[in-house]
Amino acid sequence: QLQASGGGLVQAGGSLRISCAASGRSFGSYGVGWFRQVPGKEREFVSTVSASGGTTIYADSVRGQFTISRDNAKNTVYLQMNSLKPEDTAVYYCAAVRFWAYSKNPGEYDYWGQGTLVTVSS
Repeated sequence: QLQASGGGLVQAGGSLRISCAASGRSFGSYGVGWFRQVPGKEREFVSTVSASGGTTIYADSVRGQFTISRDNAKNTVYLQMNSLKPEDTAVYYCAAVRFWAYSKNPGEYDYWGQGTLVTVSS
């Protein structure tokens, strides 16, 4: 199971770190991705990290602004979001995939968390 947390209300230009905590002993074998979704739109890829944490990929819209990281000892993946903009407002979901292959498509992921709402006010 995946549990996303840390969302909230932040002013434009501010920062927020959201977390994805996993249960289970094999978390370190899964790649993990972050996606976001606003009402009426498709779920959008944000970032993903390999099982070891050695490889990270970002959407063009967040590269240089967001940083994904993981602590396999704590079974947790983080998304540090800086210089937030109102257009970053969305529900953020984390997901895990057993066979990570630079996975950016939501359909590739095996497990999903429940989402955490990030609201950026202007």
